[in-house]
Amino acid sequence: MAVTPQPFDSRSFLKTLTTLPGVYRMLDGQGRVLYVGKARNLRQRVASYFREHHASAKTRSLVAHIHAIEVTVTHTEAEALILESTLIKECKPRYNILLRDDKGYPYIHVSEGDFPRLSLHRGAKRAPGRYFGPYPNANAVRDTLNLLQKVFRLRPCEDSFFRGRSRPCLQYQIKRCTAPCVGLIDCDGYRLHLNDAILFLEGRSGQLIATLARRMEAAAAALNFEDAASYRDQIVELRQIQQRQHVEGENGDLDVIACAVRGGVACVQVFVFRGGRLLGNKAFFPRLPEGEDAAATVLNAFLAQYYLDKDVPAEILLNREPVDAALLARAFSERAGRRVAITTRVRGERARWLDMATRNAEHGLVAQLSSQAGMRYRLEALRQALGLEFELSRLECFDISHTLGEATVAACVVFGAEGPLKADYRRYNIEGITPGDDYAALRQALNRRYSRLRQENGRLPDILFIDGGKGQLAQAGEVLAELRVAGVTVIGIAKGPERRPGLETLYLFEENRPIILSVDSSALHLVQQIRDEAHRFAITGHRRRRAKARTTSALDSIPGIGPKRRQALLRQFGGLKQLARVGVEDLSQVEGINAELAQRIYDVFHGEG
Repeated sequence: MAVTPQPFDSRSFLKTLTTLPGVYRMLDGQGRVLYVGKARNLRQRVASYFREHHASAKTRSLVAHIHAIEVTVTHTEAEALILESTLIKECKPRYNILLRDDKGYPYIHVSEGDFPRLSLHRGAKRAPGRYFGPYPNANAVRDTLNLLQKVFRLRPCEDSFFRGRSRPCLQYQIKRCTAPCVGLIDCDGYRLHLNDAILFLEGRSGQLIATLARRMEAAAAALNFEDAASYRDQIVELRQIQQRQHVEGENGDLDVIACAVRGGVACVQVFVFRGGRLLGNKAFFPRLPEGEDAAATVLNAFLAQYYLDKDVPAEILLNREPVDAALLARAFSERAGRRVAITTRVRGERARWLDMATRNAEHGLVAQLSSQAGMRYRLEALRQALGLEFELSRLECFDISHTLGEATVAACVVFGAEGPLKADYRRYNIEGITPGDDYAALRQALNRRYSRLRQENGRLPDILFIDGGKGQLAQAGEVLAELRVAGVTVIGIAKGPERRPGLETLYLFEENRPIILSVDSSALHLVQQIRDEAHRFAITGHRRRRAKARTTSALDSIPGIGPKRRQALLRQFGGLKQLARVGVEDLSQVEGINAELAQRIYDVFHGEG
């Protein structure tokens, strides 16, 4: 017999709660985190939730679901702010404002060595060398790298490609590289180009142009007109870049951030300036809990999460004052080891950039609201076309992809009232079936997904679409029946004659009647979008899996050969083909390869392993 959870005893809890600063986590009956908050005084802050009357519907709903509260005490409120942001990113609580797009931001990495390489880098900065950024997006990095390659002719190639060259590649022919791989430039000459590029990345373009001007004059005085012309071209290119990117009166690091909120949707625009140059901008759409529409609160939550794992610039310009501006500035300053200023009142050129960020935020918000309104309209059109009595809020679609049975992948995409919910997408590598058996592949994928959702009390879709006809539809219906999953409408999407778009037929499970929607139907357009997205997601996963299987080295199957030994073998002999031709004694000379392992490698390449 099920035990009914006891309501949360707030009075007893508050009696034992400390008055120190810290972080509190509110949990529901299943132990899931509902909300994470920080406080200067934990007892005072948590007690405010349990007053008799709350004006906010969001707070009333939150308190009604609380079954437990956990706290972590910190030394200062600034420490609590950082811990709160970390826990929000980790737990993704339902009632917190969430920054959904928080992937690692890209940097430009300058490697070490005689001929360093410039490349795009994401993630942990483990590789030795220097890092410049962060940049707002990968396109900004690629544009900068392309520019650096054009002006300074530094190598873009991987180390393995660089070491294996015997003659210059196409990049040298089009004057985008100085061909250090074949000795057409020495280490000192290449280092000169590299130092110039670093001056540019550091924002010291004025100093760099002055240096290049002196070199041009010296080359002209020595009658070396070819070099003088090269320096002249570099100066012209750099001056054009300065005109495009430089901000008048700015020479430091600065972020300009504007927030707009309306209709339960928020847009935050971030413009990134480094060394006085505009590197680019990016729009964010944080997920808001129901009833949250205060821009100052949204901006406060965004800043704490956005700068949690990034370098903080010396100054942040905002279009409105966040709730905890002083606390944020103090926390950022402590983390950066220098003063970080948060400013909202500016004049002149800075006011113009802040106005531009605000306009972009408003424009992004309007576009997002229009998109969501269109999605809600299409959901309603689909509900009416199918004759369903309940409102649609979650749709899922499955598709299977393989090449003659090889590397079979099943994909599930999810759509909600706001459009594609990409965080909920899933791929399943299908194993243990007859190659090419789409029915078995579909059964396996559906079993894996919905058995797990049942175990975790996950949210089921209102409609499950299957890309296929009556056969696939029957398989899906049987799987859901076996798992005792109820309340899900299962629909098959059968392609029309000659697979032409617009002629699809929908089949409802346990109903014989087909449903044919008109070509201009909004409901059909939504079904096509979901089906096409499932197909794209499935085929992308299939191609990756197939490519991985085909590029797997024969060394990977040999016990005792890990990444380091495999790399040492390939470096020593230059590739798998050369490795297959050598004998046991040659293999034994490689560091980390003993006689027994060498014999094992030899046997694999000669059909005896």
